[in-house]
Order: sequence, then structure tokens, then C-alpha cells
Amino acid sequence: MGMPLPHTEWTADMLNDLPEDGQRYEVIDGELLVTPTPADLHQHAVGEMHALLLPFAKKIGVNLLLAPSAVRFSGRREVQPDLYATPRMPDGRRPARFSDTGVLLLAVEVRSPSTRHTDRYNKRALYQDENVPDYWIVDTDSRTVEHWMAFATEPRIQTHTIEWLPVTQHAPLVIDIAQYFRDVFGE
Repeated sequence: MGMPLPHTEWTADMLNDLPEDGQRYEVIDGELLVTPTPADLHQHAVGEMHALLLPFAKKIGVNLLLAPSAVRFSGRREVQPDLYATPRMPDGRRPARFSDTGVLLLAVEVRSPSTRHTDRYNKRALYQDENVPDYWIVDTDSRTVEHWMAFATEPRIQTHTIEWLPVTQHAPLVIDIAQYFRDVFGE
């Protein structure tokens, strides 16, 4: 019989020592989160959302990135959102790393069986604690998007459209959710 492992308080720096084995390693408040390689449907959902957001992000001067890419809030908090947006540098350049701005404008997670709890509870609490204004949880099963805002106690369950407006001097991007999911499923 194996011995139980001692409790380890994980740090973001410890993630660098883990193997590159196709799994996603994240740490939230000292807890290690391990996510297996995503399924094809998950990747279709991420890709379609990226295709919708990218032209708008370029137009308004916002940086848009896909996982794997580290978002380190502190030594005990490093995650890899499926898709996320950050502001540009004051001179208009893209930041070389998240720490250059330290600000998330949007985090998007596509829910999968292995991430349901983490996305809704651990990451939501983290993003709200870090004052991320918009956090979207894409649910391919229900074809909905949970829209969490920084100080919300309940999500807005979006079934028809979802808007994103990170820079107020522009009109918002409006995404047709039904069309988005038709594109995800190739319908």
C-alpha cells in the first residue's frame, strides 16, 4: 500500500519543473490543478471564439491570446485561460508577457467534463478576486455562455447574444450565440 503524499503548497515557480506531457498545469492559491489534453470539440469551440473576437480585438487595440499561455497574478496564482484578452502597452505595443500589464480584460474557458468544477468555482473566484471584468464559461452541452462580471454573485446565462466592450469609446462586439454554436458543431 502506498503512503499518502504530504500536502504541498504549490507555487507558480514549481510549475516550471513539471513535465511537458500535454497536460495543463495551473496553481490557484497554492493548489495544483491538472487538466488533461482537450478534446477536439473543445478546441473547435476555442477556435471559433477566437475567430469571432480577433478582428474586434485588433480594431480596438487589445491583445488576444490562446492557451497555453501563462497568466501569473502572483507566486501562488498562475492559470492558462483557453482564451484571454489584455490591454496593449501604453505605447501601443503588445506586451511580451502577462506581467507587462498584469491586467486581464476577458477570460474565456470552454467547459469540459474534467474542468466543470474548476471553471465555475476555482477560476471564477480567482478572476473575480483579480477584478477581471468579464469571464465567460462556454458550455457546448447546453449551448450557452455563462457571463460572470467582476462583482457579480450570479452569472448571466446568455443564450441569444453576448456583448463585449473592453474599451468604452467603441461600440460593443455582439456575438450571435446560436450561430457560434452552429459553427462549433459544423452545422
